[in-house]
Amino acid sequence: MKNKREEDDMGSEVSGSVLKRQRVDEQSSASGIGNPLVPYNDVDDEDEDFERGKTNNGGGVEESNTQVVAAENGEDEEEEEDVYGQGDSLERRKSQFEPREDCPYLDTVNRQVLDFDFEKFCSVSLSNLNVYACLVCGKYYQGRGKKSHAYTHSLEAGHHVYINLRTEKVYCLPDGYEIIDPSLDDIRHVLNPRFTRDQVGQIDKNRQWSRALDGSDYLPGMVGLNNIKETDFVNVTIQSLMRVTPLRNFFLIPENYQHCKSPLVQRFGELMRKIWHARNFKGQVSPHEFLQAVMKVSKKRFRIGQQSDPVEFMAWLLNTLHANLRTSKKNNSIIYECFQGELEVIKESPNKAITEKKQNADDQSSDQRITDGVTKHDIFTETSRMQFLMLGLDLPPPPLFKDVMEKNIIPQVPLFNILKKFDGDTVTEVVRPRVARMKYRVTRLPRYLILHMQRFKKNNFFIEKNPTLVNFPVKNLELKDFIPLPMPKENERLRSKYDLIANIVHDGKPNEGFYRVFVQRKSEELWYEMQDLHVSETLPQMVALSEAYVQIYEQQQ
Repeated sequence: MKNKREEDDMGSEVSGSVLKRQRVDEQSSASGIGNPLVPYNDVDDEDEDFERGKTNNGGGVEESNTQVVAAENGEDEEEEEDVYGQGDSLERRKSQFEPREDCPYLDTVNRQVLDFDFEKFCSVSLSNLNVYACLVCGKYYQGRGKKSHAYTHSLEAGHHVYINLRTEKVYCLPDGYEIIDPSLDDIRHVLNPRFTRDQVGQIDKNRQWSRALDGSDYLPGMVGLNNIKETDFVNVTIQSLMRVTPLRNFFLIPENYQHCKSPLVQRFGELMRKIWHARNFKGQVSPHEFLQAVMKVSKKRFRIGQQSDPVEFMAWLLNTLHANLRTSKKNNSIIYECFQGELEVIKESPNKAITEKKQNADDQSSDQRITDGVTKHDIFTETSRMQFLMLGLDLPPPPLFKDVMEKNIIPQVPLFNILKKFDGDTVTEVVRPRVARMKYRVTRLPRYLILHMQRFKKNNFFIEKNPTLVNFPVKNLELKDFIPLPMPKENERLRSKYDLIANIVHDGKPNEGFYRVFVQRKSEELWYEMQDLHVSETLPQMVALSEAYVQIYEQQQ
């Protein structure tokens, strides 16, 4: 029979343990883990708990850690201390989560459903913190602790193999141990494609096809891009820029831009590596993450579901990449090294003071009209130098009348005729911001020359498209025969001969049409036509028969 003091002691111990358990429950409910929409870090991460218990030597701190761990494991604190002891508990947890090579669930991994092209967000909490991909069903879940969504999914669905999308470590849940197995390396390569500098140097020499999991063959660098919704203007721009060798080589190695925290730069590099990766699970790539970064950085100027102009998008993309990549000391980047040239601009405009004086005279006396025209003294001439990333070419207006067969005449114009805009003598009339006569002369040619034909003209009512065909050479475009170029320095030779590497085409009506692109594969000097997911080989003669809109030429070295 127990005496009264023993009963009081037992009652105080029971009430103390209840109070402690209530305190732990209040802390866990206050942290908001029960609410699936509240983003949280993986508080139950076993490795972190073990490290925390190992480094905390103070008695009070160590005791509270043990309480939290015991409460999360559903065990009484007294039983934990009585049965195992504190040191034994840590040893037990350490042995429980040691990496293993003999996971029995590896045969449940399904590579067919794995797709790492989309944003790394938990499918339940919509958080991007500590996200794991289930390698059995392909879905994303947050955390791997006892109260995390990945842990719950492993119990409900019986899916046990998960990969951390940031660290690339693979774990077995609910057991919690890390899986060490080289057979999972191909999944890591698809999650985060990587290239050595030697591999990058050999890309243009590689003629080998790769095989996807479904048995289809694809060429690295010649893969289709998903048109998510009216995003073909993005796809043709990306496919064109992939052919610029220095730009591609720069972005294939993340160390070149690891100092840059811009999400646009990081997503562009990831997309570049996925397109040129030779070990993909499928023969196409979805630019979803890149498009999300574009929408965020451009403040929805370019967005999914709204058609835009590839000229505007390319100009915005190149300028934004340059602004993020340039160093503080020099205003230079890989963008300027590839595409920047220089123009001399001569601007002739009426002298503002004389023009205002004439207007005042007209206002003062309507009878006394000034009849003399603008003389040389009335013209203000200004000469300046400006850098450019692309050159805009004006197309001649289409004929107003139909031919004998009642069909519209489609005019043709040689590229050399419209390039004369930059010979330094041809006058271009501009109205905005003020009436002026402009003369342009190229003073420095870029390594990669981007030309765009100004096919679309907007007015107050509709957009009008000019259907004029431009006749251009696919190889050996010699500029010095048509544009006066500056003499090179003593030790340099004039490089004015260019080869076409990409040609963006617009088909259809101005508001309802679509874009496609012709690109050249350097390893075999073959041409391919690409429209979203469709990639097919074509003849060089077919490239010149299309309504060219944007062209990228590479300087012959």
